[in-house]
Amino acid sequence: MSPRTLAALGLALGALAASGALAACTATPMSSQHPTPAAFDRAVAEREIARALDDFHEAAAHADEARYFAHLAPEFVFLGTDATERWDVAAFRAFAHPHFAAGHGWTYRATRRAISFSRDGAIAWFDEDLRGEKVGPCRGSGVLVRAPAGASAREARGSTWLLTQYNLALTVPNARFSAVRAAIDGLGASAGSGGSGGNAESDASAGSDAGAGSDRPKSP
Repeated sequence: MSPRTLAALGLALGALAASGALAACTATPMSSQHPTPAAFDRAVAEREIARALDDFHEAAAHADEARYFAHLAPEFVFLGTDATERWDVAAFRAFAHPHFAAGHGWTYRATRRAISFSRDGAIAWFDEDLRGEKVGPCRGSGVLVRAPAGASAREARGSTWLLTQYNLALTVPNARFSAVRAAIDGLGASAGSGGSGGNAESDASAGSDAGAGSDRPKSP
């Protein structure tokens, strides 16, 4: 290959490298190639979530199992008032089904609710003050995600949100905490000594009753 040909080839390769570097500099960074999240209407989303949560509680009050569980995402986790109660959908359904099948639900009404959103509006989290028919004041909190197209949310009265977590907690006034702690410690001591003690089925303060109209059936 002649020197002139080599020189021409070198110039061509140099030009190609320069154009490639320029393209790399002007290309969209990988991190920004994902579409910008579409703006969402917060007021509309809040109303949708309020309807979903209200219907979730109403379904429980009417022991409507299909309607109740249609509000849950596949990865849903329920955290109950007892420390042992951390259930996925299958475990929660196994617990609830016998009571719903017998027509025994639990009644909670929201008296206050606050809802927050992720920046793209795809995830929401909430806390709500509840009034239980038997347990009285308590609190619920949790997380929801927008339901994918064709999800079971269509069965949940058209809800576009699904629960991924719900945490039910009994609220204790600070002035009463020492007495409650003493009662819990006493329950543990009775169980450890072989005494009958109390349990979620018989202790009215736990609000658990497997009978009709109860707020929280006993743990399985």
